[in-house]
Amino acid sequence: MPAALNHPFDLSGRAAIVTGANTGIGQAIAVALAQAGADVACVGRTAAEETAAQIRALGRRAAVIHADLAKIEPVGRVVAETLDALGRLDILVNNAGIIRRADAVDFTEEDWDAVIDTNLKSVFFLSQAAGRHMIAAGGGRIINIASMLTFQGGIRVPSYTAAKSGVGGLTKLLANEWAKHNVTVNAIAPGYIATSNTAALQADPERNRAIVERIPAGRWGAPADLGGAAVFLASDAAAYVQGHVLAVDGGWLAR
Repeated sequence: MPAALNHPFDLSGRAAIVTGANTGIGQAIAVALAQAGADVACVGRTAAEETAAQIRALGRRAAVIHADLAKIEPVGRVVAETLDALGRLDILVNNAGIIRRADAVDFTEEDWDAVIDTNLKSVFFLSQAAGRHMIAAGGGRIINIASMLTFQGGIRVPSYTAAKSGVGGLTKLLANEWAKHNVTVNAIAPGYIATSNTAALQADPERNRAIVERIPAGRWGAPADLGGAAVFLASDAAAYVQGHVLAVDGGWLAR
C-alpha cells in the first residue's frame, strides 16, 4: 500500500514563533498551531508561561522568550533562542502590538513612535531575521496580524491606522520578494475581537452597540476565532497563497 500522506493542515514537526503570545490573539494562535502539531516559541514582554503550559499539555514543545519588541534589538535573539530551543524555524506570526487613542489634533509624537515602532518597525525586522533563516532553509511561512484598519481609516488611532496599513503593504512586498524562495507571506486582519486592546470600545455602550449592529455575525469575535486562519496560512494547504490579507471579521467588511 502507498505510504499515508499527511493531512495538508498538519503542522507536525514544524516550529513556530508567535509574538505577543502571553494573552489574547497571540495566545489563541499559539495554541491553535500546537493543536495542529507545531512546537511554539512564545514571545512576549511578559512571560507567556500560561500559553506554554497549554502547549505542553497538548504534547508539543514550548519555549518562553522574553522580548520587548518596542525596539528591534531583540529580533536576532528571538530567532536564535527559538533555534536553540526547538531546533528549527518554519513559521513566524507577527502578532505583538499596542494601541494609543487620542484625537488626531492632540496626538503626540511619543504615542506615534511607540505604536509605529512596535506594530510596524519590529514586524519588518523580525520578518527579515526569520526570512534570512527560512530562505537558507528552503522555505517557511510568515503571518502578520493586520487589522480592519488595514482597509479603513478608523478614528482616534492615527498611528495604529498608519502601522496596520503599513503591515498590509509590507506583507505584499515581502511576498513579492520571497515567493521564489518558498517563503509565503500573508496576513490576517481580525475584525472586532474581544481583547485588552479593545476593552475601551467594549466598555463604551454607544460604540459597542454601533460595532455589534454592523457585524453580520452579531457579536464580537473571540481570539480563538483566528486560530483556524493561522493554521491554514501556516500549512501546506496555503502553499500557493501569497501576499493576501485574510479578513476574519464576522462579515464587517461585507456590510
